[in-house]
Amino acid sequence: MSKKAVFVITTFAIVMTLGKGFSFAVTAEENYKWYCSQCHGLTGKGDGVNVTKDMAVSPRNHIDPKEMSKLSDADITNAITEGGPANSKSPLMPPFGKTMTAQEIKDMVVYIRKLCNCVFKKE
Repeated sequence: MSKKAVFVITTFAIVMTLGKGFSFAVTAEENYKWYCSQCHGLTGKGDGVNVTKDMAVSPRNHIDPKEMSKLSDADITNAITEGGPANSKSPLMPPFGKTMTAQEIKDMVVYIRKLCNCVFKKE
């Protein structure tokens, strides 16, 4: 079999596998580093490599317990799922509702709560 045929068959198999919902098991921390750290920073301070002084909205500091405690888990879930514009936040934050599974988003909320060492307190 030619190299080209092997490449085509391999590529087709990968595309079909991914199309059937195959997922790589990753942790919330790994997802955070992959999807969020460019703006929110590796430690969550809002100081990622893509942040500039020209941004209309600064990325949220996920390690600030005072500010993060004001947000409910539903608020955080919605921000992750629907993105910035859907939450009157930065238009630069994309929605991840079709990128991450519901469980990955739920795990991300738990991870962000760990970053700030806070919980949402209902008043």
